[in-house]
Amino acid sequence: MKSKIDPYTYRVSWSQEDQEYVGLCAEFPGLSWLAETHETALAGIRKLTKDTIADLIKNNERVPEPLSTRSFSGKFMVRILPEVHRELAVKAAESGVSLNRLVSSRLS
Repeated sequence: MKSKIDPYTYRVSWSQEDQEYVGLCAEFPGLSWLAETHETALAGIRKLTKDTIADLIKNNERVPEPLSTRSFSGKFMVRILPEVHRELAVKAAESGVSLNRLVSSRLS
């Protein structure tokens, strides 16, 4: 039996506080699933996400679009302090690159 594709973005990490693995879904930041194993945490958050989506649909509420299917332009605006802007512009000039290229390389 072929399983249905799940396009959502999941992450499982260790929770020192809970002493268990925690499963998270990026598109549903309010959801989490604790379990003793990595695999169980992933299965739990996937099922919880599926159930949440079914509930949203049932109540005619908006279902978040998966990050995997969204289009990204490659542009976003960031406001920084004027002093930081000046410092970055100087570093870019000294490096012989555009401010955009300098900031992009630091973010990646």
